[in-house]
Amino acid sequence: MQIERPDVRYIAGVDEVGRGPLVGDVVTAAVILDPNNPITGLNDSKKLTEKKRELLAEEIKQKALSYSIGRASVAEIDELNILHATMLAMSRAVEGLSIGPDFVFVDGNRLPKLMMPAQSVVKGDSLVPEISAASIIAKVARDQEMLALDAQYPEFGFAGHKGYPTKAHFAALEEHGITPHHRKSFKPVQRILALKEL
Repeated sequence: MQIERPDVRYIAGVDEVGRGPLVGDVVTAAVILDPNNPITGLNDSKKLTEKKRELLAEEIKQKALSYSIGRASVAEIDELNILHATMLAMSRAVEGLSIGPDFVFVDGNRLPKLMMPAQSVVKGDSLVPEISAASIIAKVARDQEMLALDAQYPEFGFAGHKGYPTKAHFAALEEHGITPHHRKSFKPVQRILALKEL
């Protein structure tokens, strides 16, 4: 599928990581690539090995005209719901760019509130290089945060499951309860809270 690109100077791509996990912020990134300084190997971050993602993240940071990370906190996720928190984090990523983009491609089927024209692209992380770059930057940033959380709460195994609802994560929740970083609006976390109150 060919995505039609507008004839403008600065195009940003935006993607998010962390809508599904039970813990931590939702992290987004916006990237404006430099057409004169291409990066090979850009792809959906989920299709790359961890090592490849980390190498590409460094290359993107060095070569991109601008990149920015946005986030919405656990408190914002619980207050707004995950979809609205994700849109807020995406807006923040775009606002954080040092260059104002003329046009924005956003991964998915919804658009956050933006000041410039934008288009949502389903599976955009495989179709639009700027979105691929944003997915890599966001994924590496969030994974690093999960490693930091793992050091704080080793009994939860965050380094392995990255906060996603896995068997190991559920087992840790049942044994240890929740951390202050868990999303209380998510049903599996609510279930644990309800059990603890019994």
